[in-house]
Amino acid sequence: MTIVYAVLLLGALIFVHELGHFIFAKAVGIKVTKFSLGIGPKLIGRKYGDTEYMLSAFFVGGYVKMHGDEMADAEGAQEIEETDRAFFAQPIYKRALVVAAGSVFNILFAVFLFSLIFLTGVPRYLSVIGEVAKDSPALRAGLKAGDTITQIGSTQIQYWEEMTEIIHENPGKPLTFAVKGTNGISRSLTITPESKSSKNLFGEETHLGLIGISPSGDSNKVAYGVFDSVVMGFKKTWEVIVLLLLSIVKLFQHVIPANTIGGPIMIFQMAAKQSSGGFLSFIMFMAVISINLGVFNLFPIPILDGGHMVYLAIEAVRKKPLSQQAIAISQKVGLALLLMLMAFAMYNDVVRIFTGEKLP
Repeated sequence: MTIVYAVLLLGALIFVHELGHFIFAKAVGIKVTKFSLGIGPKLIGRKYGDTEYMLSAFFVGGYVKMHGDEMADAEGAQEIEETDRAFFAQPIYKRALVVAAGSVFNILFAVFLFSLIFLTGVPRYLSVIGEVAKDSPALRAGLKAGDTITQIGSTQIQYWEEMTEIIHENPGKPLTFAVKGTNGISRSLTITPESKSSKNLFGEETHLGLIGISPSGDSNKVAYGVFDSVVMGFKKTWEVIVLLLLSIVKLFQHVIPANTIGGPIMIFQMAAKQSSGGFLSFIMFMAVISINLGVFNLFPIPILDGGHMVYLAIEAVRKKPLSQQAIAISQKVGLALLLMLMAFAMYNDVVRIFTGEKLP
């Protein structure tokens, strides 16, 4: 089933990417000659209007063929019909919209998936204490297993993350806790979080406040309305984009080791792992990968959409497009860079398999 989950994930995300190019090309008046679900040899196809819609042999994505998309300038304009509907003949802003649309659709698809998760409902731990660590501020203050934190200072508390956020941000500062015991009786306690050294997502050392408690595991499934779900979907997507870009910076700073870069094997394994965690876990993983695909395609590397955006920017400055020769050479360089990155990622995947290293 690993292959099925991975093909479903990658196929859906690449299809969404190509769908973005397709819809925007149609919207700005570019003639689209082919739109394929899947790649490789055509299995079946039917033409409606200008476009042949096809199902191809390998369901791992899709592709869009636009009229005149191989032309960098108007030198070959006399060689094709309907020049006014060709990709190369469109104003720069229209071509830029079409090129960027694939990544935009991937990012919006992530917003949709995250919104669906919030609309369906997400489990949230209640602020019920499961264990109290020995010789901890919580134990010394009198907190016990089964106690429920209902308020810290003037802030009402219902869920665990609401409580930990306040505690983490206030090391060394006395905090007033309203606590409800298992007998239903409420009491007030003053606890000063200890400043403890910890590691963040990137393995960097940081300091945060801790009082020595862990959750009981009691949780509620919280579902949100349509509007709130969409707002939270956009917010979560933005958080992932920021985290992704920060991770890339940390990678170049050698904070994150290069051997954490994974390739298709890792994606296949992670897809299977997340699917075993249930529908929501798999959908969340799909959203994160969709963001990665969308953002990565906007990198200014020749052969990627971001590289084409660079070509268009140069054309806007020069008032004429780059020559076919310059584009061909730069794309060979870009392809070589991508192949080296893929080879390195595949190497990491193989090493991870043979060494038994755990997936992230």
